[in-house]
Amino acid sequence: MTNKELNTKLYEKMSAQQDEYRNWLLQQPPEEILNHTYEYTIREDIVMAMSYLDLPDDQAQALLASPSPLEDVFKVYDNFETTHMDAIRESIEDRAHTLIEQQKEEIRQTPVYLHSGPYAREHGELDAYRKSNHVNEMCRDAIDKSIGEHYDGSYLGVDAVRDVVDTFGFDRTLYILANTVHHKDWDMRFSRGNQEWAASHPAFSAPDGPDPNKAASYVCNAHSGLVDLFLSEVRREYLLTQPLTPTDIEAEAKRLLSQLQSLPELNSPSGTHFMAEVSPGFMARASSQDVDALSKFLPFKSLTLSQLNDRKGIFAMIAADEDRNKPLRRPSVRSKLDKSDTPPKPKAPKKKKEMEL
Repeated sequence: MTNKELNTKLYEKMSAQQDEYRNWLLQQPPEEILNHTYEYTIREDIVMAMSYLDLPDDQAQALLASPSPLEDVFKVYDNFETTHMDAIRESIEDRAHTLIEQQKEEIRQTPVYLHSGPYAREHGELDAYRKSNHVNEMCRDAIDKSIGEHYDGSYLGVDAVRDVVDTFGFDRTLYILANTVHHKDWDMRFSRGNQEWAASHPAFSAPDGPDPNKAASYVCNAHSGLVDLFLSEVRREYLLTQPLTPTDIEAEAKRLLSQLQSLPELNSPSGTHFMAEVSPGFMARASSQDVDALSKFLPFKSLTLSQLNDRKGIFAMIAADEDRNKPLRRPSVRSKLDKSDTPPKPKAPKKKKEMEL
């Protein structure tokens, strides 16, 4: 008997045993059938695997000699410590993660609707209005929950903010917080800076802004002092995502110049330079062009911006013999023109000489 014939015969024997098992199982009560579902499924997989396996002659002959090769193989498999349940658990977790990310993406794609209900009805935007209000309430609950989970009695971790912003984005998170401060304008636990910021939010300055009654439904319920801390951290995190403006760069240069000028003595680790740390917030937002612009504002020939081996951060360093009384350097008019976004006017074309006839 050839190897192919041996394997075919073994497959047919196993398949016949599975048919016999199936016929017996169909005669059992429903509860008993359910009890044997796992065994039936694994036996089906064994028969299917046998349909394309080519076992060596000795292995095929050994299994053929067994009165019940399918039962034998199933018992061996059943005793294996397989990763079957691990694979199921991973599948469940992967699917749940995918659904969570899909839900987050759907939430992020839902724009904040800043108009009133009557406006939405008049302009055929009621679906957008209702969907935005629903997500607003979800965001309110997420803020309250995150504050409760991350406040340890003395400190509100930055993860409290990132968990919410990751799902709802900065626009909606800031809107819900502005709405909360706006509706609690009597509450002195909100800092003056956050109160002024909330009062200037576009949603509450527009004449057709959100309905006061509806907006009241997504006011945060957490302790106002903690909401204030949360808001301050969200505003800080949001600012770090924004590009620096020329005004920001000049303000940092002024701060560094003032600090360098006020130093009573050399303060570098080697005792050879004056130094001042560049604001970490500035460096978090700065591009290489911003750093170059900062350097041009500072009026020192020996200026270097560098790291120190034993300290974090970037430091502005100048030599001991520098004149520290120099004023801030201002960009020249020509350099401002060179950086202007206004394209140069095209030159007027030269008049062509008329051709002589």
